[in-house]
Order: sequence, then structure tokens, then C-alpha cells
Amino acid sequence: MKFFLKLLPGLLGLALAGCDGKKSASANPLSVPVLTAKAVGKNMPVLIAPPPVGHVMPVSSVTIRPQIGGVISKVNFQEGQTVKPGDLLFSIDARPAQAALAAAKANLDRDAAQLQNAKIQFDRDEKLFTQKLISQDIFDTSKAAFDALTGTLAGDRAAVTNAELNLQYTEIRSPIDGRTGGLQFHAGNVVKAPDDVLLTINQIQPIYAAFAIAERFLPQIQKQMRGRTLAATASFENLEGDAPTGELTFVDNAVDENTGTIQLKATFPNTDEKLWPGQFVQILIQLDELTNAVTVPSQAVQNGQNGAFIFVVKADQTVEFRPVKTSVTFKGDTAILSGLNVGETVVTDGQLRLAPGVAVEDKGK
Repeated sequence: MKFFLKLLPGLLGLALAGCDGKKSASANPLSVPVLTAKAVGKNMPVLIAPPPVGHVMPVSSVTIRPQIGGVISKVNFQEGQTVKPGDLLFSIDARPAQAALAAAKANLDRDAAQLQNAKIQFDRDEKLFTQKLISQDIFDTSKAAFDALTGTLAGDRAAVTNAELNLQYTEIRSPIDGRTGGLQFHAGNVVKAPDDVLLTINQIQPIYAAFAIAERFLPQIQKQMRGRTLAATASFENLEGDAPTGELTFVDNAVDENTGTIQLKATFPNTDEKLWPGQFVQILIQLDELTNAVTVPSQAVQNGQNGAFIFVVKADQTVEFRPVKTSVTFKGDTAILSGLNVGETVVTDGQLRLAPGVAVEDKGK
């Protein structure tokens, strides 16, 4: 008993010390781990949002058909080959056309000789008729023969021209720059003009991307296009390297009353052939640019019942609830129009555990 009484003051001291420790811990709670970033000032493009989805289409697409029938004697290109205007694509057996041209020239030579003789006869009869040595009937007959042969010769010349064209048509050449598609006929096949489709050539340098936007963007687009060229950027899944860039070149002349959209086209040089006909792409059209805008990572912006807000880290490492007014978003950053200054620190991750006045610690440091 005496031993217990001696220990009692010590036990009471330990108990009081424990109580003081608990009180101290409750007064300095642990900081909430978060990720933070600083608001920075930079230029931000004003884009059509959400970015419209368009499809790529060739500037020109030509269907190659034969203009005369016959047997294909040779195919002078490979499928998928790039061709230029004038490149020989198909050769059709030229012998029938050559024979027809030879016959037309022979008829022309024959009728030219007959016309020369008829002219000599008509000149003679005209002098005799002037001297009243032949009758009117004889003169009229001579003149009619000369006129008929003159017309015949004109027809012969037209026939020669037509035969020469048919001979040229035995060589089918590319009318445009472009890339050839799949072959529909091969050497030895008989083709019929003009029904058979031999080939399709698509021009892909440059190339179009067609897309539709809501009509509410039309006034701003028209305003911007009066003074400058609007830049366009195309992106797609699995894009490697820089996104293709071009410019807006076409605005349709009417709004679709059923959808409330208007069709546009952007033209891309496509020298690296990243864009391909039929491909679906996302189009970014820059309407304007915000200069020296206050920007933060987009994940810092939270949405509440009263609008957007941000948690700002103060100098004492506690957070402040800050309502903000946002503007455009681009490549993971959001522009803040009001409520934040350049250089302030904002919370980008861990907001669910925060409230005004809560202490935080940046776990990224």
C-alpha cells in the first residue's frame, strides 16, 4: 500500500501528460496531400468547341472510262501509283483505229481529186455560159457537181479528224495529278465505251476535309474571314508527329434547316500524305486568340451549384475557395477570365478532401 501511494503522483503526471499530448494533436491536424500548379500567363487560341468531326475527300476525283471500245493491249502503271497529267495508263489495240484512219484519208484523197476535176469543168462552163455558148441547164449541172464535191470533201476531212481522235483514244492518259486506285480491267480484256469504268484517280495533294458546324459560329467565321485566313488543324487516332495544318477555304451558301448546321471545307497541302480520302478527322478551327490569358491545368477547375471554382493555396499552406469565370480550354489548360491572378498556386488533384481553411501539402514535391 505504501508502495502504491509513492507511485501515485508519477502515474497522475503521466496521465496528465497524455491528455496534453492528445489536445496538442487535435489542435494541429495532419495536412491533406494534394497536387498543385501555378497559374501562368500565355496566349490561348479561341477554337470552335466541341471540335467538329469531318471526313477527308479528294480535291478532284476522276473516273477513267474508254472513249472507244477494244482490247486492252497493255496496262502501263501499278495500282496505287502516283501519276501526273499525260502519264500513259492504258493502251487499247490501235490496229482497227489505224485502219479506219487510213480509209478516211483514202476517201479524202479520192474526193479531193474529183473536186479538182469538177472545179476545172465548172470554170470552163462558167466562161462558156458567160459567152452564151452553153445553156443554163448545163451550167447549173456543172455548178451543182462542184458544190456537192466541195461538201463531200468537207465531210471527208471531218472523218479524218474523227479517225485521228479515235486513234488517240487508244492511249488513255491521266488527266490530273493523283493516286491510282484498284484496276477493274486488265490486259486482254475487251472494254466497251463509255460504260466500263477502268480506274479512279484521286488527287490527294492538296486535299479537303469537309465538316459541319453549328450556325451560331457562322457570324464570327464570316467576320474573321474578311480580314485574314482562318487556320485549320486535323487530328485523328494514332496520329504520329505534328498534326496536319491547312486553312478554311469554303463556307456553304446555306444553313441546313433540318440540323441547324452549315458545311465547311478546309484545304490541307498534305505533302506528307497523312490525310487519306474517306478518313474521319477532328478539325480545330481557330477563331481568335486570347493574349496573356491567366491559365491553369483544366483539372484544377471544379464545377459546383453556383458555377466553376478553384481551390487556391495561400501562403500559410491552407486553401481558399475561389469562384472563377472560365473561358477557352486548349491542350489541357483552361483560361480564367476572372477570380485568379498569374503566379497563384492552385490545387489540381485531391479536391474532394478539401474545404476552406484546410491545410494542404503538395505530394508532388
